Amino acid sequence: MLLGGKTMSKLRLGVVFGGQSSEYSVSLHSVTSFLRQIHADNYEMTLIGINKNGYFYLYNGDVDSIEHDTWENEETCVSCAWVNGGIMPLDGSNKVIELDCVFPVLHGKNGEDGLIQGLLELMNIHYVGCDVMSSAMSMDKEIMHILCKEANIPCADYICLYANRENPTFEQIQEKIELPWIIKPCNAGSSYGVHFVNNKEEFESACKDAFFYDGRGKILVEKVIKGFEIGCAVMGNEEIFTGSIDEIEITGGFFDFEGKYEMKGAAIYCPARIDEKTFKEAQELARRTYIAMNCCGMARVDMFVTEDKEVILNELNTIPGLTATSRYPSMMKEAGIEFADLIDKLIELAMQRTIGACCRRYRT
Repeated sequence: MLLGGKTMSKLRLGVVFGGQSSEYSVSLHSVTSFLRQIHADNYEMTLIGINKNGYFYLYNGDVDSIEHDTWENEETCVSCAWVNGGIMPLDGSNKVIELDCVFPVLHGKNGEDGLIQGLLELMNIHYVGCDVMSSAMSMDKEIMHILCKEANIPCADYICLYANRENPTFEQIQEKIELPWIIKPCNAGSSYGVHFVNNKEEFESACKDAFFYDGRGKILVEKVIKGFEIGCAVMGNEEIFTGSIDEIEITGGFFDFEGKYEMKGAAIYCPARIDEKTFKEAQELARRTYIAMNCCGMARVDMFVTEDKEVILNELNTIPGLTATSRYPSMMKEAGIEFADLIDKLIELAMQRTIGACCRRYRT
């Protein structure tokens, strides 16, 4: 197989993990599974770790140390700097490690929001996943709501609140959106800072926590959708492939961090236990959302099925989890693509795109 004119057997792949984000630990779990599943013999791999303070290191240690968050030490790490076409260890050698492609196994701020993507664009290095603009727009839940509403994609009713601005009161919000509500940061994932709210006291504490995790001064107050959550794995550039649909069954108020990564109080069914008509409607809504947000490479589209069997958009994840229990690889596996083959396909899609210039995609 050829990827951008290079044989896949020797493609020079950088894998970035960690990150200055509340989802640092999620990245470590994802990259551990990723490294244990990838067809390692197909690539010349360079591992690049980012610690919690945002420092970049070339890492030459084992996978277990990443899994247990003991990877950062002088024996296995060398400080490094990005240069045009690759990365340079800051060890006095002035040697550049050239990279054909980077797979950012990062979640949340500084990894899923267009920042690392912009850096790689400037360095003229191909990268897996959505481009700068679609990453930034999809990460910001208010912007996602605005754009998807414009594309006639059904979403939950919401109000956006801003730090250091005059916002509507609890009573004013209640006049527009009936309780209960979901309070969530506009710029965070893995359910950090997300709260189920029934009254004013819960609202005030939830807003404070959501603003903390957002870090950029915006949170959403969303109407609670009566129904259940489903998701669809989507992949592609010009040609879009929709994987299977999964279903989340929860015993609590919402699918929180422990449910996502420790499966506490939650169960995931893939394929979803829905009829064929709803299944196809969900795939189509996921495809339309992917297009509306100008996504490329990959994304997981999360949705709700209401009590009336209406499918409504929840949000997008442009770098979905890649752990052993993660939904994106599970849905692709159900669609016939094994995890290791999925990694190959995502890298191939990255190599097809133009770097250093706007990527034009015309779809119907």
